Amino acid sequence: MWLRLIVTLTCLFISTPSFAHGTDQHVLGTIMAITGTHVEVKTPKGQSVNVQVNKKTRYKDESNPKGANVPKVGDRVIIKATKDDKVLLATEIHFSAAKRVPVPMQPVPVQ
Repeated sequence: MWLRLIVTLTCLFISTPSFAHGTDQHVLGTIMAITGTHVEVKTPKGQSVNVQVNKKTRYKDESNPKGANVPKVGDRVIIKATKDDKVLLATEIHFSAAKRVPVPMQPVPVQ
């Protein structure tokens, strides 16, 4: 009897975290295009993903958390989205400016 109760409770507590995650999906990549209604992201695997945005979408600039900035083309993003009728709708967009790597100066040959 006790063994059945312990096994049942163990199964119940193990399965709980899987329900807590919900139906959210995450999109990671670089912004290729952005408008007032959608964001096009290129993933590290080279795929292009379109994510719809609306007035409820929250933007979070990782380099300036208190600012009211929006992402630009070339910024890296992590988008938290929900899937509704095969369309991804962004709920949160975390972004940071792409790191610019300085180009080393090439010496110019003198003639």
